Parts: sequence; C-alpha cells; structure tokens
Amino acid sequence: MDSTFDLTDDERELAAVVRQFATEVIAPIAYEADRTHTLPLDVVAQMGELGLFGLPFPEEYGGQGGDLFALALAIEGIGRVDQSLAITLEAGVNLGAMPVFRFGTEQQKQEFLPDLLAARALAGFGLTEPEAGSDAGASRTTARLDGGEWVINGSKQFITNSGTDITRFVTVTAVTGERSDGRKEISTIIVPNGTPGFTVQPAYDKVGWHASDTHPLSFDDVRVPEENLLGERGRGFANFLSILDEGRIAIAALSTGAAEGCLEAALDYAGKRVVFGEQLGTRQSIQFMLARMQARVHTARLAWHHAARLRDAGRPYKAEAAIAKLTASDAAMDNARDATQIFGGNGFMNEYPVARHFRDSKILEVGEGTSEVQLMVIARDLGLPA
Repeated sequence: MDSTFDLTDDERELAAVVRQFATEVIAPIAYEADRTHTLPLDVVAQMGELGLFGLPFPEEYGGQGGDLFALALAIEGIGRVDQSLAITLEAGVNLGAMPVFRFGTEQQKQEFLPDLLAARALAGFGLTEPEAGSDAGASRTTARLDGGEWVINGSKQFITNSGTDITRFVTVTAVTGERSDGRKEISTIIVPNGTPGFTVQPAYDKVGWHASDTHPLSFDDVRVPEENLLGERGRGFANFLSILDEGRIAIAALSTGAAEGCLEAALDYAGKRVVFGEQLGTRQSIQFMLARMQARVHTARLAWHHAARLRDAGRPYKAEAAIAKLTASDAAMDNARDATQIFGGNGFMNEYPVARHFRDSKILEVGEGTSEVQLMVIARDLGLPA
C-alpha cells in the first residue's frame, strides 16, 4: 500500500534517503549499540552531515529550511530500524535546539545553533523531576539572582542527550519567583555541561532505548550568568508547552516507524518460517494479524501527517497532535506485541529487531505526555469540563 500519496517530490526524496541510510548504516549496528548501551556518536555525526538535525531551521543558522513535517519524516524513517537513534534526533531538535531558536536571543542563537544543527553538539531539556512529571507545574528546582548570576538548586530526571561526550548544555526549568496570583513563576535557564555544581548522574538502566543517552541531573548552588535566561522570565513553562505539541507529532512519527518496522519484520519472517510443512504466512490467523498491523501503521501515519500539515500551515493542531500521539503509540505497542507473537520463541531473543521494538515501544505511551494526558487534551477539545 502506497504510504507516500500526499508527499511532495522533495519529501519523497528525503524519505527515500533516510530509509536507505537507516537500512544500510543504522540497522547493522543497532543490536550491538543496544546490547552495550552505547550511543553511536559516529552515526549521530553522519545524521548531522545529512542535515537531519537542521531540517526545520532556517539556513542562516545552518539549517535546511524545512518544516516539522520534514523532521517527522526523518524520525519515522529511523524509528523503523532503531528507536534509540530516532529519539536522539527528536530530542536533539525539539528539546535541544528548538527552544533556543524559538525563544533565545540572537546572541544565543548564533552561539549555539550552528553546532546543534550540524550535530557537532547535543543539548538536553531538563523539565521532569522526581515529584513533577505530567504535573510539571510542581517543579521544585529553584533559581535566584545573586550578583548578576542565577544560583540553581534542585534535580531533574529522565533527561535525554544530557551526558554524551558532545553534550554542550542542558536547558532547565526552575522556579524563579512567585506570580501575582500566587502560582510559581517558572523560567528556563541554559546550564553548560561542566559548570561547577552541575552533576550528570550515572545513566539509567532502562527497559528499552538502551542506546539513547538518559540521565538524572543534580544542581548544587550552580552559578550561571544572568544572560543565560532563555526567553522571557516567568514564561518557561508556557514556552515549553508550546513546543510539547510539536514533540507529540514527532513521537507519533517515531511510533509509526516502529510499528512499520515490526510489520516488515513479521512479514519477512512469516514468508520464510516453515511450520508443519507450510509457510507460516499461509495461515489465516497469521494473515489477519498482519492485516491488523498494516491497518495500524496506515492509521497512525494518516494521523501524524494530518497534525503536522495543520501545524506547518499555522492552523490549530493541539488536539490533532494528541490524537496522533495516542493512536501511533498504541500502534507501535500493539504491533510490537503481535510481531513478537508471530516470531514465537525467536521473538524473545534480543538479536531479533522485534524484541528490541517490544522493549522500546512501551515508553512511547509515556514520553511527551502519557496516553492518559493525550485523552485529557482530546476531552478538553470536545468541550468537556476540566
């Protein structure tokens, strides 16, 4: 089934280039990177050379002059073979570079964006805390001004791209005061890696996304210049939420790629595996399972395409992004489960990509807002009471 019916010629070419790169460069090293819990920075560098990290940014900063749709196409193509590198790209762009581009001063853009868009550097975004996940407004990390410097204290967890050899900084949300209505004033501040008092804790031992770099962070009287404030003071949380909707589209694209990767692997296996003298794929029960997997991929792709087109056209898309993220993450998890079932005992062996997708896909229902949060967003769009 043709899944590129609504793509421009440039988008078709991008999708083909990324698919070839993923198949020829990423797929052969994915198992070993997963087994050793190692982010292959040489492959990240090649992704930078292809221009993937610069896709939705203007050329004046070293970008490709594209849009969110182009980025999501690339993320889907990589997610088909390896979710760890797909999330490295997604987070590197939407959580690392995009806040600087969207809210930074011209000086901050000139200083940070060229290296981030070329993947010579990575950056993380520190929002989540032990007591503040979906309820990000419950943040306890604080920052106070003292002699022209921000003094930051607190901790963050589950922060992607925060501890690699090329990580340059982490942007953190911190409580910088109290608003007139009594609520916390939350701002975002750039904290360069290596700043005294800023500690990148040992990497997590995760269920999946083993090759993705993820750490808890701690801040003990960390001092950075006052000009490291990113965006307007007190607008940190609101600014992040505006980027979060775009991130949900990107995660939907990643999920769609994962769902398709499971389908492709299961189709290949069903065509080769012989059981009781017959190909596994000749059995109607297997055919029906594969058909449902294809239906999920198709529906997920339509959902994120629609949301991304709305966003790039400057139209409201918040609910559509939530629908895409919910639909596609469900598709990834369901297809991973069905593909593993088709593989039987082999599906339980990590050397097979479906086993990695099975472990990796669960977080797609959690990150960038849980499935329950997506349902809340959709319910609010229906006019239901908060």
